[in-house]
Amino acid sequence: MFLQHTTVNRAMQHQPVLLTQAIDGLAIRPDGIYIDGTFGRGGHAMAILKKLSLNGRLLVLDKDPEAIHEAHRLFGHDQRVSIRHESLIRLIDWVKEEDLIGCVNGILLDLGVSSPQLDTPARGFSFLNDGPLDMRMDTTSHLDAATWLAQVDESELAEILKTYGEERFARRIARAIVEARKQAPIKTTKQLATLIEKAVPFREKHKHPATRSFQAIRIFINRELEELPEGLKNCVDILSTHGRLVVISFHSLEDRIVKRFIKTEEKGEELPRGLPVRYSEFQSRLKHIGRTVRSDKTELKNNPRARSAVLRIAEKMI
Repeated sequence: MFLQHTTVNRAMQHQPVLLTQAIDGLAIRPDGIYIDGTFGRGGHAMAILKKLSLNGRLLVLDKDPEAIHEAHRLFGHDQRVSIRHESLIRLIDWVKEEDLIGCVNGILLDLGVSSPQLDTPARGFSFLNDGPLDMRMDTTSHLDAATWLAQVDESELAEILKTYGEERFARRIARAIVEARKQAPIKTTKQLATLIEKAVPFREKHKHPATRSFQAIRIFINRELEELPEGLKNCVDILSTHGRLVVISFHSLEDRIVKRFIKTEEKGEELPRGLPVRYSEFQSRLKHIGRTVRSDKTELKNNPRARSAVLRIAEKMI
């Protein structure tokens, strides 16, 4: 039997990462309009609301139905808060419905998997506890990890593990998975983790052999990196002039996309030398604000999962 945890217990255990820095980065106006694009368990949203007056407004969304249930539990009574079960790339449709394009003063994105998702074995995100091999952030979607692993081609699987997990033993692991599923379906996180552990010839220091593969499969199942560039572009379209975009990422693939996006919106695409185009003709849509922020020693001591968190802030210029 798989272990279960209540939503309330998970909410109490969840610690929002880089909370003070993220809220400061939004430069909140008491009467402003703000969006928490990845609600999770509401730590950042609660901090935003504390800064808003009765005339302020907060839109919260998440693709995880459990997160939305928690949002209604915490803020369903607050008239300043609007809640929707939606993915980031659909945010712009909601904002258009509300007639708020160009009126939003700040957007916060806390990317990746949340602690409650990792800590709930039944969600299938973690190799530390046995659970069904699910990994869907949106449990109403059809494709879970077990179903995909049962049918994916070996070469495609190896490419996914290499691209999204930066796994050096991707081909070896893909071969092991394909051979194992011929004998019996791979249905649990423990099955998959054990299989990967046997396939990898040696362990990285302080890292489980299945870490990169679980990350890669999760990213693919939830289309995390596929949706991120469009989601970021939509955020800029939504923001008002001088509105703030604050993004927290947790691995290099995410952060690379965010960093490149902000740089391109600030300075334009890098062009080959000799083209008759002046950079002075380019209008910056974003300006990078401050330095890249990471968790300090105090936060890392209280929340070890914050060790890989990177926060970037940008301001809309036009």
